[in-house]
Amino acid sequence: MVGTWQLVRAGFRQQSQYRLAMVAGLATNCVFGFIRASVLLAALDASTGAFAGYTRESLAAYVWISQALLGAVLLMVPTTAVGERIKTGDIAVDFLRPVSLLAGHLWMALGRGLFTLLPRGVPAVVVGTLTVGWFLPGGVAPYLLGAVSVVLAVAGSYLGAHCVALAGFWLVETRGLNALYGIVATFLAGLFVPVDLFPGWLRGLAALTPFPTFLQYPVDVLSGRVVGLDAWSHLATQAGWLLGMLLLAQLLATLGRRHLEVQGG
Repeated sequence: MVGTWQLVRAGFRQQSQYRLAMVAGLATNCVFGFIRASVLLAALDASTGAFAGYTRESLAAYVWISQALLGAVLLMVPTTAVGERIKTGDIAVDFLRPVSLLAGHLWMALGRGLFTLLPRGVPAVVVGTLTVGWFLPGGVAPYLLGAVSVVLAVAGSYLGAHCVALAGFWLVETRGLNALYGIVATFLAGLFVPVDLFPGWLRGLAALTPFPTFLQYPVDVLSGRVVGLDAWSHLATQAGWLLGMLLLAQLLATLGRRHLEVQGG
């Protein structure tokens, strides 16, 4: 447990070195937050029927909380250090460390992701409330459950990118796969529009993937759009996908290590 916290702290400190990048990221988040909020709120005003149960407040919460989480979750640019280390051969050193390949990179990624919530996440939500009005829920439960949901989302989104990076054991170049993953993950996670606004068949397809648990689920819990048993159901679904991806990542690492050894690595 001590080693785990040290890795999380190391990732936290590592990310804290990129102060200008955090400022630039915050500015970008706010600009696109204004654009997304304007478009979706205009669509809501023009709608003559149900908008999947969204109100102006819940839609504003969806926009600004999702923007706040973009620095913490890996969606649009799912690159990891593992992919580069496989390409250079440095991954052989990682296999010899006392900490497993998966644990070492996962805990540091969690620390890096959680740090971004301070300079990018919280200020983005503040900007949103100052421009569109108060949209955060009352009570303590959404924030407590939301904190757990965010941790699960950060870990899950990293594991998805980690599994894609492990394909480098068998592929000479993974940039195309990374780009495809980024496009699909970003869309099905609900970044452009909420998953509940998808057509029925597409919503069903998204539910068969872990991507909504990376963004839509933590937004729903934090905004108070789902409460009680529905919120706990979201957390259980996130935990289930997280466990599945942990097993997949471990399997790919084991098979990749054997492949590397066969090739004389």
